[in-house]
Amino acid sequence: MANPSPDEVLAQLQVLVENQEITILKLSEPISAEVAQLQDHYQRTSDISNTSLDATTPASLEADLTHYRELFSKLRFSYVEQVTKEKFIRAIVGDPPLIVSPQENVDLEKQNLESKATLKALKTEVADMVTQLEAKAKDLSKKYEKVKLETVKLDELPAKISDLEETIAQLKKTQAVELNPNPELNLPLAKTTDLIEAKKRQRAELDRQLEQLQSQVPRKKKELERLHAEMQPLETKRQNSTAAAKEARRRKENALGGVEDDLEERGRWFRAAEAGLKQMLEIEG
Repeated sequence: MANPSPDEVLAQLQVLVENQEITILKLSEPISAEVAQLQDHYQRTSDISNTSLDATTPASLEADLTHYRELFSKLRFSYVEQVTKEKFIRAIVGDPPLIVSPQENVDLEKQNLESKATLKALKTEVADMVTQLEAKAKDLSKKYEKVKLETVKLDELPAKISDLEETIAQLKKTQAVELNPNPELNLPLAKTTDLIEAKKRQRAELDRQLEQLQSQVPRKKKELERLHAEMQPLETKRQNSTAAAKEARRRKENALGGVEDDLEERGRWFRAAEAGLKQMLEIEG
């Protein structure tokens, strides 16, 4: 059997909600009808107005229940009192009069105690059943509210699904028109996941190498500072030698001014420079 579509499921839920909605007001309708019939039959007025039957709420039902318990308790007491008086009068005025022996009173008292014990047990059982029913009613009420909330969400789902489908179709059209030049961005989900894992491993390896290089930075800095300190005197000697050679050349050219003298001066300058460089670089020979 094929799975029903979301629209079919939503339609079925809507039918169930419309046909089988259970509320406190609907549950109270039979009780309200019976109470109205009793009031019409006995033609009595009470503290509960007719408007409370038309606009029933959980709080009003609780108040009605308490009120009618009190009425039924008073009615039962009046009924027992009236029946007792009637039996007593009939026993007195009867012909012959009803005479009750002490033993019959004892037996009746015993039977009365047994009936009271049975009634008390029944009342306890009824009270337990009422407690269980109240707990189950609260649980069902919570579940019903949850179902109503979920139904509202289900009502909103078709529109959201339609919007998502339109968005997916638009994205597919855009992807078909403008394919990304990077082939890695067009991979399926499984290959994309594998590529992400590979990139994560590569990044972890680069982080490890970077950490190793960072640990070598202080030692390299100290070595660089030492080389700079060693090169500073050599640089000073080179600059001094260059300046002295230029000054000697200038003086020689001013004193002689010939070509041969100039060549000789250049040779001397080159030899001096060579000697200075060998000294700076500590080269023998």
